[in-house]
Amino acid sequence: MKGYGLTQNDRHPPLGIIMLDAAIHRPPGDVGHSASWPFDVIFKIVPGASARKIVGGDDADLMDAFVKAGDELHAEGAIGLATSCGFLAARQRELSARMKLPLATSSLLQLPIVERCLSAGRRAGVVTYDAKALTERHFVAAGADPGTPRVGLPPDGALRAHIEGDRPYDREWLRRDVFAAVQALLSGHPNIGAIVFECTNLPPFSAEVSREFGLPVYDVITLGRWFYSGLTQTAYSQSFGMG
Repeated sequence: MKGYGLTQNDRHPPLGIIMLDAAIHRPPGDVGHSASWPFDVIFKIVPGASARKIVGGDDADLMDAFVKAGDELHAEGAIGLATSCGFLAARQRELSARMKLPLATSSLLQLPIVERCLSAGRRAGVVTYDAKALTERHFVAAGADPGTPRVGLPPDGALRAHIEGDRPYDREWLRRDVFAAVQALLSGHPNIGAIVFECTNLPPFSAEVSREFGLPVYDVITLGRWFYSGLTQTAYSQSFGMG
């Protein structure tokens, strides 16, 4: 049996996060800000892994570099791995098979369980960085319904301008884009019962979106919290007092 040595009693070792090669602003809530996480994290950049290369699926030549980053994080003490781009769902099986540690590539991995938790007739819907690039293969690789409703941020919007166009980070512009995307998703699919943010730069808006639209929101941070909780199991007292 393959084992990872993950039973932890007194230590809380870090989650390793494999980062794209993107020099962008990362506020609290973003996957790449350590304050986003309720446990220790360590980061490793994959040189040459630009957002457009990963989003466009032109990343086969980078897989060895992703594995190398995972191995380095393992050597630095990480007990599990995540990534900084939801589009890497397409590489989940390929990469996890080669890693020394468990790997969760994408917030999209949450879709099957989220949908099963919703009442009859309700669906989960996805807000993504690039709707045209997010294809059926990403959903199938995540074990999700390829017909999952999805809507993208605008190609000429704040996030694309910042990540791919070197424009300064504009939180208010991005907030408007995110809210408009969620509204479009709900208008087109009134049976949406939960939202999943594919993009790892969107969790800074998860709480605001949940309050505004009255829906649960899942993102890379909720994925990481769940993932990590299994890597560092709590040791319970074995006394027989009433709980």
